[in-house]
Amino acid sequence: MRAFITVFLISCISFGATAQYNKSWKGYFSYNQINDLSQSSNKLIVASENAILIQDVLSGNIKTLNTIDGLSGLTITAVYYSSSLKKILIGYENGLMIVYNELDGSILNVVDILNKSIPQNVKRINHFMDVDGIIYVSCDFGVVQYNLNALQFGDTYFIGPGGSQINVAQTAVFNGRIYAASKTNGIYSADLTNPNLNDYNQWLNVGGSGYMAVEKTGNNLVAVTNSGNLQRWQGSSFGLVTQLPESAVDVRGNDQHLLISTPNHVLVYNASLALESDVLSSQVTTEASTFTCAGLVDNNLFVGTQQNGIFSKTISETDFNSITPDGPLRNNVFAITATNNHLWAVFGGYDIDYNPYNFFGVGLPKYGISKLTKSGWLNISAQDVLNARSLCRIAVNPNNEKQVFVSSHYSGLLKIENDIPNFLYNVTNTAPNGLQTVPGQVPDDIRVNGSVFDAEGNLWMTNSMIAKGVKVLKSNGQWQSFDMQDVVTTSTQFKSGRMIIDKNGTKWMTSWRNGIIGFNERYNNLFKAISNSPDGGNLPSFDARAVAVDNRNQLWIGTLNGLRVLPSVDSFLSNDVLQTNPIIIIEDGLAQELLYEQSISDIFVDGANNKWIATVDSGVFYVSSDGQKTIYHFTTANSPLPSNNINDVEANPVTGEVFFATAKGMVSFKGTATEASNNLSNVYVYPNPVRPEYSGTVKVSGLTDKAHVKITDIEGNLVSEFITEGGTIEWDTTAFGKYRVASGVYMIFVSSEDGTDTTVKKVMIVR
Repeated sequence: MRAFITVFLISCISFGATAQYNKSWKGYFSYNQINDLSQSSNKLIVASENAILIQDVLSGNIKTLNTIDGLSGLTITAVYYSSSLKKILIGYENGLMIVYNELDGSILNVVDILNKSIPQNVKRINHFMDVDGIIYVSCDFGVVQYNLNALQFGDTYFIGPGGSQINVAQTAVFNGRIYAASKTNGIYSADLTNPNLNDYNQWLNVGGSGYMAVEKTGNNLVAVTNSGNLQRWQGSSFGLVTQLPESAVDVRGNDQHLLISTPNHVLVYNASLALESDVLSSQVTTEASTFTCAGLVDNNLFVGTQQNGIFSKTISETDFNSITPDGPLRNNVFAITATNNHLWAVFGGYDIDYNPYNFFGVGLPKYGISKLTKSGWLNISAQDVLNARSLCRIAVNPNNEKQVFVSSHYSGLLKIENDIPNFLYNVTNTAPNGLQTVPGQVPDDIRVNGSVFDAEGNLWMTNSMIAKGVKVLKSNGQWQSFDMQDVVTTSTQFKSGRMIIDKNGTKWMTSWRNGIIGFNERYNNLFKAISNSPDGGNLPSFDARAVAVDNRNQLWIGTLNGLRVLPSVDSFLSNDVLQTNPIIIIEDGLAQELLYEQSISDIFVDGANNKWIATVDSGVFYVSSDGQKTIYHFTTANSPLPSNNINDVEANPVTGEVFFATAKGMVSFKGTATEASNNLSNVYVYPNPVRPEYSGTVKVSGLTDKAHVKITDIEGNLVSEFITEGGTIEWDTTAFGKYRVASGVYMIFVSSEDGTDTTVKKVMIVR
């Protein structure tokens, strides 16, 4: 798909030796899904889904690395720490390797495996083994050598029958020989000093069944089969030591211990393979946890989990402590809602066809809710949401921020008060005019979406796949339903997503097969549809996913096949046919359609009336109020976005911080388009003072719309002038863009559009 637009990048970021982003970006990643860990005598390196945490075991200090620091947003599958070289090696599911240098903070992207001419689905990196600085990289196609000191690749070993590609889960060295464990082809072995290891004939199969790990511990070489048999090398073959309680997920050893992790056990053996400890998952957390890996640093045991992060304890202690960095519950953030003080996040959801039963292949999703506050993240667990599933949209009561409603695309409507879920609206407690079950489905299947408050404090929502698909929970607690048969002929085809309400009280709903549906109960329950037919709305697709009303009362509509704009929401009340138009821009001298054939997932209008337009596979676009100028186009290639699949965009109306919820984590960009204030009583300037090391802009916030801002030096000489759009302006500390101003105090004179409200601020600049 193409977008015929002029792209203005925020900066040109190199993915070479260094790849760190400026302070305009911030990451909000979850560290709950632990995929791997590595350790030295005093340091622990933990790989979560797509971020790294580094703990100094002695001090307890923790540092994190994520896409803000230059990491990829893809899934991490292996990690290794070289204490001698002070480097962290990170392996990804697609074959990408990243080398992080602790000494200077640089990041090197190594793309040799990624670019190999082999099938993409076998490039996954499974394990790193270090032999005197030479890293043996286990992949789904074989083994690759990498010199971590010289940062260069060596030979590639295809060790399967006839030199075929086979998956290698792990390697180990024992008595001068290298052993490679394959989940499908057993264990292969070769003389490590053999200069012809790239000849598959030099590799002998010494274990015929499937093995998930091979490891050296003390004077033993051990292997673990796919079915959970712990075996020991007996000179010519592997012999059974014991049957594990479950199939293993991680095996690692050193001179003193062997650690084997299963989903519910961490088994600690000594070097003689005597069991010293069996840690159960129930001992680590009160919530259900699935173990993924474990490691020992000195006398400290670290245990990684699939859902709840990383835990630690000393061998002598009984209680585990969480060392998981603060963050939301999950990285796949389905929807967010921002207020002046908080950000709420839910994790879904439904698939592209609004089916909650097939959300990312996990069946009915049951996830909790996360709330970002000034002090950090508050996480409401899945066990505390009153068994609500498929949570998909959040509405905060504008008259009472402590009251929040969460739409469930399976269970109804969840009410939260003072951060505690306390009521679940469903068919049993909203009858006879309230929520309804999808006909023919189980009684629990109540598909609520798009909840939003109107000016009177009534909560509107859609109830999909039924005739009375529009519902309202009135401020007095009463429910009312509205029949949609005038615009939806087959109610089971009505599947709705987002909803917004305009200045006239008209509700605009996106839908799966019916385009955009408008409704206003004040005009005899009037319904109108905007379809994809040329004479019935001119949408580029009948599948509308995003809808927003801007400050000029235009309706911006995003579909799975492009963008349209309804010139005025007032036409709902005056026109029989609601006709939309594309935005035509000039690109290379040719007229082109803005966001032509782009799959749009969300549209957010900021305080300056500019639009953030999120897409399914092309990142996010920031366009001017009329769409004629593309200010930014952020993707994974030029920004810290962890994924080009953007689920939701929201902005804090006070600070201008713009949040991007993606399938691989959430990041934010420090924008300047805040909502305009009603007066000039809260104007503030930051940073102040501007110190020599600061290279950004000076921001003046708390402004009224169309305010006049003049900046002068202390002698009254004018150096810059603005008329605001929204509540914030940026000054680049130059005199009308020509040269940087000198050190000194600068006066900022602000007056409202009509001149009746004024204020004066100062900013000190130190060069």
